[in-house]
Amino acid sequence: MAGQQTWQWPSRIALLADRSDSSLYFGAKRCLDVVLAGLSLILLFPLFFLIAVLIKLDSPGPIFFTQERVGSKRQSFGRRATWFVENFKMYKFRSMVQNANSAVHEAFIRDFVEGRHRPMSEYTGIFKLTNDPRITRFGRILRKYSLDELPQLLNVLQGDMSLVGPRPVPPYEVACYRNEHLRRLAALPGITGLWQVQGRCRVAFEGMVQMDMEYIRNASFLLDLKLLFLTIPAVLSKRGAE
Repeated sequence: MAGQQTWQWPSRIALLADRSDSSLYFGAKRCLDVVLAGLSLILLFPLFFLIAVLIKLDSPGPIFFTQERVGSKRQSFGRRATWFVENFKMYKFRSMVQNANSAVHEAFIRDFVEGRHRPMSEYTGIFKLTNDPRITRFGRILRKYSLDELPQLLNVLQGDMSLVGPRPVPPYEVACYRNEHLRRLAALPGITGLWQVQGRCRVAFEGMVQMDMEYIRNASFLLDLKLLFLTIPAVLSKRGAE
């Protein structure tokens, strides 16, 4: 994307896991991810094809949008587990014009992390860019119903993401974090999660971090199933969606 800055880690960041005795949970979680993501990709193939056609008809440019996001991988060393934070490429359906300038979003993210509010003419009081001229007509529909997120099922199959976990963020957001904020990265990022279901764009940055930390502390197979079921009414209600 034009104007986008590339942030690189000097080395991988290692975060000590809060729970080092939960290998069974992470194994079951991975099985659930592979089975549900694989079945979803097969069942949703007609929808993927329709969305691809409409994107091409609506505006020039590629069907998919890829962006560097910050993720992490868990590694066990005996009874200790560590999350190694590193970048990965996340897939989405393109909802913006081709070569959209990311400088607007980078400035917005800095305000979001630092708790600053712009005038109402720029922001609406919730932490979401509105009336963004970079978004296409069909892109607004994709975002309204979170359909632009569906290609992340490929990231789940690749092991870069999970179905449930903290929101994956771009490197320029993590560049604004204080040390205590990095703890939210000690989990595989997810398509949905506690923040995505309960908060979304109605919650300020510190609230998002607290929700992510609550999920990381209490993560379990049953909690993941609960959040997956709660995602459906959250998406249909469009609470906090753009």
